[in-house]
Amino acid sequence: MALLKREDRGAVAHLTMTSPSNLNALSDGMLAAIQEEFDRLAEDRSIRVIVIAGDGRAFCPGHDLKEMTRGRANEDGGAAYFADLFARCSTMMQTIPRLPQPVIAQVHGIAAAAGCQLVASCDMAVAAEGTRFGVNGVNIGLFCSTPMVALSRNIPRKQAFEMLTTGSFIDAARAAELGLINHAVPEAELATKTAELADLVASKLGSAVKIGKQAFYEQIQMPLEAAYAYTGEVMVENMMHRDTVEGIQAFIDKRDPEWTQ
Repeated sequence: MALLKREDRGAVAHLTMTSPSNLNALSDGMLAAIQEEFDRLAEDRSIRVIVIAGDGRAFCPGHDLKEMTRGRANEDGGAAYFADLFARCSTMMQTIPRLPQPVIAQVHGIAAAAGCQLVASCDMAVAAEGTRFGVNGVNIGLFCSTPMVALSRNIPRKQAFEMLTTGSFIDAARAAELGLINHAVPEAELATKTAELADLVASKLGSAVKIGKQAFYEQIQMPLEAAYAYTGEVMVENMMHRDTVEGIQAFIDKRDPEWTQ
């Protein structure tokens, strides 16, 4: 059985992790499947938004600990295996902001450790009420150092540090308060709310969203003056697009734009 299912609904690609027996853990196979699909989607101009979800009882609990234990059987105690595993996971997480399409996590059940990292790495997230989020590796003696990178770039520093050092979980309402997710909704409304958000973003001019997403992640790392200089150049580039010219004129004319993309 495939570990990842893709279903395209118009301009939205819905990816579903399909390994419910281990709660969609980020096994070697799952990491490879997600990375392969992301690489394919990066070249797919027909897709404007990506949604990633999990099948079964949970979104994702993190890495597959049983698989990691087997990796420790190598002669070096697993050091080479673990270095490769965390490098591959980090590459997959970093692919998300580099994709031209916005990526939305549709979360339910649990998102823990690298599963929480996946939520934090996505551009937006919608979660079912009752979902639990945690970077709980410290509870088994493994500090969630790589998940910390994404988490600490999503929520305030002290709250991130508390989660990391206590291993405590937060619920969807608290995750929304802290900015880890965009919306917390009743579980029965999760798919609908996520689809509505995805469809709304997909309805915008694709070239503008692509330019904007890249600029968002570039400028956020810059000092203020450099960020304004860079985004000014981006605005100029955006203004030169034919469909942008059409969008502005359509607004002036009080009509719907006739975009080519």
